[in-house]
Amino acid sequence: MPVNPLYLTTAIEAVVLAGDLQMARVGEEFAVEKKSAIDLVTEVDVAVERRFRALIAERFPDHQILAEELGGAAAVPPGPCWVFDPIDGTTNFAHGLPIFCASLALEIDGVAEVGAVYDPNRRELFTAERGGGAFLNGRPLRVSPAARLVDAMLVTGFPYDVHTRVDEIVGLFGAFVGRARAVRRLGSAALDLCYVAAGRLDGFWETDLKPWAIAGGALIVAEAGGRVTDTDGAPFASRGGHVLATNGHLHEAMLDVIRTFRAGRARKVTP
Repeated sequence: MPVNPLYLTTAIEAVVLAGDLQMARVGEEFAVEKKSAIDLVTEVDVAVERRFRALIAERFPDHQILAEELGGAAAVPPGPCWVFDPIDGTTNFAHGLPIFCASLALEIDGVAEVGAVYDPNRRELFTAERGGGAFLNGRPLRVSPAARLVDAMLVTGFPYDVHTRVDEIVGLFGAFVGRARAVRRLGSAALDLCYVAAGRLDGFWETDLKPWAIAGGALIVAEAGGRVTDTDGAPFASRGGHVLATNGHLHEAMLDVIRTFRAGRARKVTP
């Protein structure tokens, strides 16, 4: 059944407002703290999230929220749950690098029904409704036709514990570098996913992500004709944390690279 049209309207309003708040602070000084050695949070992240929570509380007081800075429904709750990242790409934002966005999904019983991602630097609004297609500023999106890894430009990201897993993370990165036309690392998983949906990139993989970074973008890829699973090929779940998103044509080839790399690592550590 179609979802309430107010859901998409609210999602768009929320991410555009978030982008406006982000851009209002670009170039200014703001407080930056560390959650861990390399995981940052700014006062802007928190301010954006508080505005978002106020909007949802006013409009849908019975809905759940899971968002990056102030927590929420970590397990999948019954009914509607808004999954929100006030700034996806906080490290970029804190350093003044203009690759960041706001990312939002509305999940109902754990299934994303609406997704919206807004890049305020480029004024690009990516949206999707389950079964209704994906759009960039109102124009339909479609994934790329690339059918071979050697013709593909891929993208990935590194988890915040990369310092303790350099061989694993950089090793898999190298395995893809050896097969693809190019591999990029932009620093925003939500934009990585949207760029796959738009055909700018052909495939994206990353592990150990949080739901708010990927829930909206994964729906946008799927609605643009792409394929989204976890990195083992199992069905995607935003709270699973691992994602492989492609144009569909490259999916099995990328899974093969991941499986081959992991099997090689397993053989090395087996006595």
